[in-house]
Amino acid sequence: MSLHSVREFFASRQLDIPIIETEADTSTVALAAQAHGIAPGQIAKTLAFRLADGRVVLIVASGDVRIDHQKFKQALGKGKMLAAQEVVELTGHPVGGVCPFGLATSLPVYLDESLLNYQEVWPAAGSTNSALRITPQQMAELTQAQWVNVCAQPPTA
Repeated sequence: MSLHSVREFFASRQLDIPIIETEADTSTVALAAQAHGIAPGQIAKTLAFRLADGRVVLIVASGDVRIDHQKFKQALGKGKMLAAQEVVELTGHPVGGVCPFGLATSLPVYLDESLLNYQEVWPAAGSTNSALRITPQQMAELTQAQWVNVCAQPPTA
């Protein structure tokens, strides 16, 4: 159903954005990057948080960064990641396949500036073996997202 809701999301906007399905498990950044032959930073991971005021928000960030709790608190206030079951209930997507498209519940989407390091990113597409290719700017437009800076820079090699 979840992959279907992502397809419907794009179809309802007359957008031909191909969904790439693989035989491989792409439920983690490392697995997805390996399956698609791209850098982990190009994976656009979607995380769900409950803020102190009770609102649930989605943060989409580059796969090679981590949430910086001080930056998060400055931008959005206190927040706590949701448990897996609540993520499934609110998004309609399984953990490892969560994306900001075709959501079961309308949720505010925030895109971390880390995504701007790439011309193209690969978010999941509603299942643990699917993804799509999109520019960060197009993802922002389609999801009516706000840009935030809530992640620490990736470690340098």
